[in-house]
Amino acid sequence: MLNKIIEFSLNNKFFVLLGAIVLMFAGVYTAGEMDVDVFPDLTAPTVVVMTDAHGMAAEEVERMVTFPIETAVNGATDVRRVRSNSSQGFSFVWVEFDWGTDIFKARQIVSEKMVSLAGQMPLNVGQPTLAPQSSVMGEILFIGLQSDSTSLMDLRTIADWNVQPVLLATGGVSQVTIIGGDYKQYQVLADPQKMKYYNVSLEELAEVCEGISDNSAGNVVREYGNEYVVRGMGRTYDLEKLGNSYIK
Repeated sequence: MLNKIIEFSLNNKFFVLLGAIVLMFAGVYTAGEMDVDVFPDLTAPTVVVMTDAHGMAAEEVERMVTFPIETAVNGATDVRRVRSNSSQGFSFVWVEFDWGTDIFKARQIVSEKMVSLAGQMPLNVGQPTLAPQSSVMGEILFIGLQSDSTSLMDLRTIADWNVQPVLLATGGVSQVTIIGGDYKQYQVLADPQKMKYYNVSLEELAEVCEGISDNSAGNVVREYGNEYVVRGMGRTYDLEKLGNSYIK
């Protein structure tokens, strides 16, 4: 067989050269149009379910949060494997689907299963949420902000309100996590002796602090065919006004 191929090639040099040229151009065209992936995705379609269980120990998270989620997704369509990790205050569940499953279909299936768990989660436990669509082989990029004249709080504010929205608006970016810096916040330093003197409990102080700078919604006043919105304007950034808030 090999001798016949060699004999045919020697007797038909023109056709062999023409075929080689056609294959060469076809290869160049295919290489130019082919997607290049340095690190191909070697994992099956996976949906990650995250749940915030603040204040709960790892064994409580496993028994009361992770196990119900695993039970709900175990029998879902095209699910091949379910893995989980329970730590103090957090629950992670990885739901792996069969190869070739559309990732958007997989996320829809898991979302439908999470709806049935709305009334089964313990109190003070956040609702299970789906992590952004990304691959474990995806590239992780670290960006650092530093300055000699800007404080850590201002840098954190810039990262939260200026840098993060721009990065999330970039195609191919699935998630942006900000680490470090100082949070901009108002701190209420409670004096136990003054609270005891004025008979103010810590629960009462915390309840007032939750709505210390909120606007209250009212109704509308109708007059001569016009509607006027009535609101209680209580939102302020003045520390003196915040400190004068009524407690009891």
